[in-house]
Amino acid sequence: MSEITKKLVVSASPHFRAKDTTTKIMLDVIIAMIPALVAAVILFGVRSLVLTVVSVISCVVFEYLSRKVMKRHNTIGDLSAVVTGMLLAFNLPSTMPVWMVIIGAFVAIVIAKQFFGGIGNNFVNPALIGRIVLMASYPTQIGNFEAPFAYKTVDAVTTATPLAQMTGVYSAENLGTAIDNANLPSLLDMFFGVKGGCLGEVCILALLIGFVYLVIRKVISPVIPLVYMGTVAVAMLIAGKGNFEFVAYQLMAGGLVLGAVFMATDYTTSPVSFKGKIIYAIGCGLLTSLIRIFGSLPEGVSFSIIIMNILVPHIEHLTTARPFGEVKEKKNKKEEVK
Repeated sequence: MSEITKKLVVSASPHFRAKDTTTKIMLDVIIAMIPALVAAVILFGVRSLVLTVVSVISCVVFEYLSRKVMKRHNTIGDLSAVVTGMLLAFNLPSTMPVWMVIIGAFVAIVIAKQFFGGIGNNFVNPALIGRIVLMASYPTQIGNFEAPFAYKTVDAVTTATPLAQMTGVYSAENLGTAIDNANLPSLLDMFFGVKGGCLGEVCILALLIGFVYLVIRKVISPVIPLVYMGTVAVAMLIAGKGNFEFVAYQLMAGGLVLGAVFMATDYTTSPVSFKGKIIYAIGCGLLTSLIRIFGSLPEGVSFSIIIMNILVPHIEHLTTARPFGEVKEKKNKKEEVK
């Protein structure tokens, strides 16, 4: 028998190379958001598409220029700027002026993302930072919501969001009567998006289609969205004194589903470990509920996710499993006294 020479090949990690790439993952996220975009165009007209396209183009251009100025390799091919642009547009009303959308894109890409090194280095969700800056700078414009199908009429028709309509319901003695008097859309209208709100948050059906697609494609884990929304459901069940109708309105109103599915699950700004995901999602849910009930603003999703994004490094530190075989070093009592 001939002797077979075996060679030990040593190479740098990663040793296991997956077929998934950043571009493929971002493409899946874009596909998952298309149903919500189609719903926005149906509900609020072609302007929804125009704002989304402007936001996407602005994000891509700002990413290209900032990388050029900072003398870094170009990353627009990974499609992350496209995802940020779509998410930013989804968090804005259809009445938002185009030039304000461009400002939001600049903040999201240049300040929140590229100043920290680009994709994978940002510590908060860029699209949410863009929205929060616009909210603080132009509160009137970002709170000007167009009524569904208003584009079919001659005069523009604005409306309040269901969350704004529910202001004061929390403290009512008879919650059921207060909900009836709030003149809210039916739960069926809430599910299909026939209500006032931002472009990508109104149609729950479209968002759930995107959620199922991402889970099937294994782009996201269902843990964070389900625990996030479940925490809000439990908190609102307590706040609503066991009123399930109130809970249903809270789950489908505002940007809860949009935030839970597409923003709280961001790879860079969410925990990796299973325990970390649970803690992170519960934190998002509790903060959202507290802001909605006790805060001066009717919505709390954006601020909740941003706050928990900041806490992710600490959550990871507390929940990361210890390497196999590691033994905790015991300190000498004499050294402790010194």
